[in-house]
Amino acid sequence: MSVTDNTQTAPARPRERRHRAERGALWAAAVLTAAALAVDAYVHADLAPGYDAIRASVSQGALFRVEAGAAALAALLVLVARRSRMVWLFAFLVAAGGVGAVLLYRYVDVGGLGPFPDMYEPVWYPEKSLSAVAEAVGAATALLGLSLAWRRRRQ
Repeated sequence: MSVTDNTQTAPARPRERRHRAERGALWAAAVLTAAALAVDAYVHADLAPGYDAIRASVSQGALFRVEAGAAALAALLVLVARRSRMVWLFAFLVAAGGVGAVLLYRYVDVGGLGPFPDMYEPVWYPEKSLSAVAEAVGAATALLGLSLAWRRRRQ
């Protein structure tokens, strides 16, 4: 005669469910942020050679390559170390800085600043629009990730 245990496991407590939901949200934020930053990196790397001629001490193409490298690094770090607040802060700064720069140089003729060339470009074209949208999405999801990582750290 075998004895079977007819007791069911108790449902997860509200706190455990909340932690599971936060982990899932953090993972989703990491994937979305990394994807947005990957698009940003690709667009900047692809456009960089066309902007090498725009230069002061530094060419705009070189600045595009720096942005591409920073965005690619931030995307990788967010996927690997999504619990780190510093990683989320870095991702946010890269994405927000990118969208801020594209909007500034689209609408304001700042002129050359020190070693940087005049990057005023008062037009939208598909790659520029794609980059701006990706950077905006990346900044928003990185801010969400930062707040989730901050909250998990405090608990």
